[in-house]
Amino acid sequence: MKLSIIIPAKNESHGLARLLPELRKYHPEFEIIVVDDGSDDDTGSVCRKNEVTLITHPYSMGNGAAIKSGVRKASTEILIFMDADGQHSPKDVGALIRKIEEGFDMVVGARSSSSQASVGRLCANTFYNWFATFMVGQKVEDLTSGFRAVKAEYFRELLYLLPNGFSYPTTCTMAFFRSGYSVGYVPIETNDRIGKSHIKLFKDGVRFLLILFRIGTLYSPLKIFFPTSFAIFSTSVAYYLYTYLVATRFTNMSVSLFIASVIIFLIGLVSEQITMLLYQKQDK
Repeated sequence: MKLSIIIPAKNESHGLARLLPELRKYHPEFEIIVVDDGSDDDTGSVCRKNEVTLITHPYSMGNGAAIKSGVRKASTEILIFMDADGQHSPKDVGALIRKIEEGFDMVVGARSSSSQASVGRLCANTFYNWFATFMVGQKVEDLTSGFRAVKAEYFRELLYLLPNGFSYPTTCTMAFFRSGYSVGYVPIETNDRIGKSHIKLFKDGVRFLLILFRIGTLYSPLKIFFPTSFAIFSTSVAYYLYTYLVATRFTNMSVSLFIASVIIFLIGLVSEQITMLLYQKQDK
């Protein structure tokens, strides 16, 4: 198989200086594409020194946008995505490829608990994995891992769904499940990051919460909206029975809860139809 390794990078000259020679050592036959997402350090010169294909964004457009640029440039059957900060080992690329050869459409490098950057990240990723597993009905071992291999043909079908920000791994994983493509996992151990992380805990807190909503809207919105609607409807009925038995009347609160449950259900129904239209575009 012909393979391309796509590496999005922003101010990752130190990480690339170690990663690129290792990739050339272990996988000299692969196409290596580095997307410089508006760096103001020596990222570009490090790439030119190691003779890889370099794509340069004039300004920072986001991690997902860098992935899109790399995918559009690649011309091979299999795409491998890696981080530029040195966390992913070139030795693990072979394990992803072997899993792809077993027939999977996408293979994700699943990090162990000891490979998480912090306890907070571990808790967040554990919850994401549980929630995604609930949504798709399949075991999701690492929803947010940036180390993965995919069949280029299928990934390009879903390229229009990918956001320009950091949540592209979540989006493509849920989109693959929704489209009926197979997803496999390979356990990996990550190295310590080289350089400073671009993710800010408090600044990006809202973004991580929005990932949960994106999980639902990319797979089946009704799986989120219907249980919520039913819970509120049940509360309205229970509250009505309580007020009727105690005060023999139907209160405004019961009415409000009942109306809210209907509205939430209808929003979920409309969202489900929109999701179906998104994937109809892919089928065409």
